Amino acid sequence: MIPTALSVTDLKNQLRRLNTKAGQLKMDLHDLAEGLPANYEQLVTVAQQTYEVFHQIHCLKQQLAALERGGTNHDENPS
Repeated sequence: MIPTALSVTDLKNQLRRLNTKAGQLKMDLHDLAEGLPANYEQLVTVAQQTYEVFHQIHCLKQQLAALERGGTNHDENPS
């Protein structure tokens, strides 16, 4: 099966799921930070997971904005 571009609806659904996950990770990171120095070993892992989810959200929002503008390229400066 050939991969196809995501639709606006697909992107919004993915963003909704990722925002839920990001909210939970943000709370986990906050709880972990409040409990320092206990469980400090988990800090880098939770921070990395949080960063990755927020990076995915950022990328999906850029794709969504491009689709809503009617463009298909993913550049910051469409032609």
